[in-house]
Amino acid sequence: MSSTAVTAQVSDYRGRFAPSPSGPLHFGSLVAAVGSYLDAKVNQGKWLVRIEDIDTTRVVKGAATDILNTLDAYCLNWDENVVYQTQRLTIYQDAVNSLSKQQLIYACQCSRKQIKALGGIYQGQCKHSQLSEQGHALRLTQCHATVTYNDLIQGRIDVDPALAHEDYIIKRSDGLFAYQLVVVIDDIEQGINRIVRGADLLEPTARQISLFKQLNNPIPEFAHLPLAVAKPGFKLSKQNYAPAICKQNPKPTLIAVFNFLGLPTHDQLMDLTTEQLLAWGVAHFNLSRVPTTREIQI
Repeated sequence: MSSTAVTAQVSDYRGRFAPSPSGPLHFGSLVAAVGSYLDAKVNQGKWLVRIEDIDTTRVVKGAATDILNTLDAYCLNWDENVVYQTQRLTIYQDAVNSLSKQQLIYACQCSRKQIKALGGIYQGQCKHSQLSEQGHALRLTQCHATVTYNDLIQGRIDVDPALAHEDYIIKRSDGLFAYQLVVVIDDIEQGINRIVRGADLLEPTARQISLFKQLNNPIPEFAHLPLAVAKPGFKLSKQNYAPAICKQNPKPTLIAVFNFLGLPTHDQLMDLTTEQLLAWGVAHFNLSRVPTTREIQI
């Protein structure tokens, strides 16, 4: 598949940073924030912030406010009101209802353990069982499997065909909407046309491209930044207790992020204010400078 088949022409650039409030921002999440911000500003675009709190079981009280305060300390100023997924449940249910009317959804009672025992890919066991939607997970019939796409940093991405063709869950058995559904609905609703984020989402992106197609919407461009890892294959994350970044003295960390993104930093940058540092970053950032690797050890 050619890159032109899976990317939309970016005009009136709209990008976003969409953290999960499961803890404070760490260095890896700051890389995603700064990378997406710089790319938006280089392209005279809008940079939005969305709090992805849809999985309420993982939300840490006060984390969303702390994340916004951290962005503020780093002078990463968003252009429109912050959106919270938990305030948009009606929009997600409307999408589920629409897909259901098209007979594209079915209930599934298979557990993760059962699917893992069968090789890890769901094989459609419940597709014709006509189970009640109440109390069961809801799966979307995959009509637009995407096995390859073009990433603006990482190049051609090939996805396991079995994963690409899998009917995946869009609403969990506990009633919570699945990330794979809500992230696409949000991007459509907010008019996002370029998504700059971490390379841990390279494979899920193929599934999201399929859903953009299913919903008859233009597909954003994607640019996946290298992941910051403590050791190979071990990304910095809130789940493995990556340390929070410093809000009181942001300049050294911001310069470290610039280095990570391939910018030509120098010692005199410490003489600038945080705001001036960001302006310098905008003047020097280009996606072509970003290392074309999936992870960088720090």
